[in-house]
Amino acid sequence: MEYQAEEYTGFYIVQALFRLMEEYDYHGISVTDIAKKAGVGRATFYRYFKCKEDVLVYYMDRNTRDFLFSQRYFPRCREDYIDIVKSVFYKLKENVPQFKLIRRARLEYIYLDYLNKNFAAMFGREYPEKNDYTPYIYAGMLFNVSMAWLSRDCAEPVESLAEAVVDAIYPEK
Repeated sequence: MEYQAEEYTGFYIVQALFRLMEEYDYHGISVTDIAKKAGVGRATFYRYFKCKEDVLVYYMDRNTRDFLFSQRYFPRCREDYIDIVKSVFYKLKENVPQFKLIRRARLEYIYLDYLNKNFAAMFGREYPEKNDYTPYIYAGMLFNVSMAWLSRDCAEPVESLAEAVVDAIYPEK
């Protein structure tokens, strides 16, 4: 993941939180601990984030921006959807250590909330004719499948996982 110069402080804070989560219980980690590990002051932490959870949201947002930047087309057929879903799971696989830490801290709800918010925004922009619950169906499916896959140490091949997800939303006729 590439960061611009103005994003380095956020990057250092994210890295500091994950390093601390490797050693300590998330709920016992203070903002002071994170700031010290990142080499910044508490005021700098609060200039970037309101709370520890916002650090995780920033991390997910940054990964999503990188992912969206790499997607240069809109899906037109089943194979396009499979390619996009494969890309999502490859991105998740790159971030397994971080997601395992998030899961160990029982913070999966942050990931689910993030998916719900972003799917709802995307559907509102790109598919306004769809049922209001459709984005939550997609977000819930991605969340549940990704958490189950993570629980199994990402043992299943990305390709078969992507096909299973796409089969659920884009059945062959």
